[in-house]
Amino acid sequence: MHERLVGTLILSRYGAEVLTDNKVVSENIAVPPRYLRGAEDGDKVIVEIIHAATRKQPPMGKVVDVLGHSGDNDAEMHAILAEFGLPYDYPKEAEQEAEEIDSDISTQEIYRRRDMRDVLTFTIDPFDAKDFDDALSFKCLTSNSESGLTSNSEAVYEIGVHIADVTHYVEQGTLLDTEAYNRATSVYLVDRTIPMLPERLCNELCSLRPNEDKLTMSVIFTMDSKAKVLKHKICRTIIRSDVRLDYDQAQEIIDKMSAHSLTINSQLNDFSQLSTFNSQLYSAIAELNRLAGILREDRFRHGAIDFEREEIKVLVDDKGKPTGFKLEESTPSHHLIEEFMLLANRTVAQQLSDTNKDVVYRVHDVPDPDKIEALSKFVHQFGYSMNLPKRDQKNENGSRSATKAIKKLLSDSTGSVEQELIHTLAIRTMPKAFYSTHNIGHYGLAFPYYTHFTSPIRRYPDMMVHRLVNKYLLTGKTQSTIGDLEESCRHCSDREQLAVAAERASVKYKQAEWMEQHLGEAFDGIVSGVTDYGLYVQLTDSHCEGLLHVRDLGTEEYWAFSEENYCLINERTGEKLTLGDKIRVEVLRADALRRQINFKRVQQ
Repeated sequence: MHERLVGTLILSRYGAEVLTDNKVVSENIAVPPRYLRGAEDGDKVIVEIIHAATRKQPPMGKVVDVLGHSGDNDAEMHAILAEFGLPYDYPKEAEQEAEEIDSDISTQEIYRRRDMRDVLTFTIDPFDAKDFDDALSFKCLTSNSESGLTSNSEAVYEIGVHIADVTHYVEQGTLLDTEAYNRATSVYLVDRTIPMLPERLCNELCSLRPNEDKLTMSVIFTMDSKAKVLKHKICRTIIRSDVRLDYDQAQEIIDKMSAHSLTINSQLNDFSQLSTFNSQLYSAIAELNRLAGILREDRFRHGAIDFEREEIKVLVDDKGKPTGFKLEESTPSHHLIEEFMLLANRTVAQQLSDTNKDVVYRVHDVPDPDKIEALSKFVHQFGYSMNLPKRDQKNENGSRSATKAIKKLLSDSTGSVEQELIHTLAIRTMPKAFYSTHNIGHYGLAFPYYTHFTSPIRRYPDMMVHRLVNKYLLTGKTQSTIGDLEESCRHCSDREQLAVAAERASVKYKQAEWMEQHLGEAFDGIVSGVTDYGLYVQLTDSHCEGLLHVRDLGTEEYWAFSEENYCLINERTGEKLTLGDKIRVEVLRADALRRQINFKRVQQ
């Protein structure tokens, strides 16, 4: 296929041309009238190059799709997706195939599964979520199990991690499956989700909505009160969620229970503001939260690294216009879900690995020693010391020593002025996690075996893992081949990175759009990046990031760039501006279409 680019169509008396959004392509692309496809002046279009540029002629192209008028929210969001080669609509044929899927659950299908519809089950998701692909169930196996309360200190629980059984509905080799594989992931832009599966599947058939019978793939844990897994079982199930909670509602229950020192050993009071939730639910969430805390502590004790950082969400109105920013905090209710999903993922990975067959792993390599050493040298100027292993110490002990050094640095710098800077730089030393059939473990989580099993509605690798579970662990039969797993892993890893890039581009677009309303205003920020041509500054309140060019630093002197020390140095005054420095800037320019923000320094 010829190269495709996104840009804005410009019509003039000299003809039509496309000004591309691609910063690498400097020339406009000429479009002959017969190739306009109805596009009008100012339209955002996708153009395909049909003739490369020559010494005398610019590149020539044809319009293959018109996205809308440049600057319109939908057009710009579609343009971002197209820029990264991601789909912005769903094929009608695949949607039709989804509509034709039988939603009825037969008696035979129920008979083939473990029926858990009578067990307390619930989901916890973001308040605006529509696709609920995981649920938890809780049952006390000791005295008073019917009420969910016990006076026996040696309590034993049955905890189910239930995941939507997407592959029951999406058969391998179908049009739906092919489309899901090509996408490989759902894409989350600021104002919309581009789903991997059609809405009928992701929001209806497969979504674990309350008070509906749903087919699931589950890992059922028998666990004692110290969070020790006594046994587990991976099986097909049918569940019926009792209630749908968002994270804030779950956290409210956790806080109420904690404030009254209520546990599973306590008889619960009636909280009028939470009257829709019964005592069994309060009790289950309180105990699951306690168990998750133990699992979390144990994970960090065994070498997992906590890279949890503040996240800023861009708020938009119903037309996609940015209205502000919200700090997304990670609370115990988030940790509750996270720990049980991690437990399910590593349990499935371990059991699949025991088959000695090809398995899809989620892997994360050890950090680059050069980057760790550079980090150590940099943080030394702030008074931090990293006890790193010798460069030739590449064995497991060396890896553990590096992990301890990183964890100590993160811990020691927490609460300091330079915390955000050091945590950012530590993250940059880490390689990206990816999918592979070659297991090297997951360094960041400190798991020798790890996979993705818990989000098949939005990630194709999870569908692949479900099929492997079905093939290797549940049926014992040689089914149709799963295909070239390693090639599929590479494809899914690549698509994941494209999706992340598109998500970041949509955030940058909205940040620049927001800043267009605040030209000339001053904000506090920190230096988030240093180059030979200037500084990148992240604003403290909104986390909007823009460029402060050396010419806008407010002085005419030459600034020398020190790459090793992440700083610019004024050669006359000796003033040094480095990563993490606080700085006050004024919004000089903002261009949403180019996703660019420019600042100038405010002298104080």
